[in-house]
Amino acid sequence: MASIESLLNNPDIRTALRLAWRESQPGPSDGHEEGGFIVQNPAGSLQVIRWPKGAGNTIDVPPHRSCRVEGLDIVASFHTHPNTGPDYLQEPSETDKRAVRDDPDLKAPYYEGELVISAVLLYFVTTFGSVVELGETEKILTQT
Repeated sequence: MASIESLLNNPDIRTALRLAWRESQPGPSDGHEEGGFIVQNPAGSLQVIRWPKGAGNTIDVPPHRSCRVEGLDIVASFHTHPNTGPDYLQEPSETDKRAVRDDPDLKAPYYEGELVISAVLLYFVTTFGSVVELGETEKILTQT
């Protein structure tokens, strides 16, 4: 299965993450969260299945029983933190950490965790609920 590094080295995944960021309308306010699942088919190809549009600083995760969606294995998930104003967190919140750590349907051995895309940094929430700063969002998502 895929690692976070291999996911971020995949140009199609990076393109999908950049698109979600743009569509979330980042700025001091009035943005909305976007998110999705990164899935892998039996042949090993990766693709993104987007979630319904969220609100200012929330998004509802669609059903994903047994760490699968549309018959495909979920290897990671992601969502944006587009609001950069002082009333909003850029880093993953306690709710974000608990959502990954405590979700019984994200306990498959191939699920890596959740990417949180912010204006400056790209974060990764591990399956244990800890947070890793992966680096500068722009640099990671536009690498060639």
